[in-house]
Amino acid sequence: MSSPLAQSIADLSAADETKKLAAAGEVYRLGRAAAGSAIAVWWAESELSALLLGPSPAITVGLAVHRDTFGRIRIANGTPRLAQVPPDQDAEEFELDFAEGVSLDILTTREPGGSGAIAKYLAKFGEGIQQVEYRCANVDRASQILKEKFKVASVYAETRAGANGTRVNFFLVKSPDGARVLIELYELQSRG
Repeated sequence: MSSPLAQSIADLSAADETKKLAAAGEVYRLGRAAAGSAIAVWWAESELSALLLGPSPAITVGLAVHRDTFGRIRIANGTPRLAQVPPDQDAEEFELDFAEGVSLDILTTREPGGSGAIAKYLAKFGEGIQQVEYRCANVDRASQILKEKFKVASVYAETRAGANGTRVNFFLVKSPDGARVLIELYELQSRG
């Protein structure tokens, strides 16, 4: 018997639009719930809340899947454009946007069994919610606040290049139940 998350992942490539929408909503709900409990205290810090576009943050749930699943989901959803991922990162990805603000980032590894973050995640956990992404007005400042006020260190010493010209950093945060959630803060580059 498969888990509800595994079934939702499979249903993202369904021909039936209703089934696909329900699956996307469930993946998004599960990701938001895990992240929400892990970072609930962040929203009380006014500057950080503003940087994370509170009270209406832009949230994307990152779903790591094997290459064959990635291909099936991509084709079933009209073959969305692949993101431009920096060459030093072992990842391929595309975004799916659904009604009611549901946004998913479908991720896979370029090198199955490789040493990249997505390959390691898939080897350890299998397909699942790998990260939850929050748009941020200034990743550097948010990282500083998280370090100073919440004792949460970023994964990378400095903000780095992300997909499609974004600037990113990651934070491994414990939720109240002891689970760990990978939070990505991403900043859009100004077009100026």
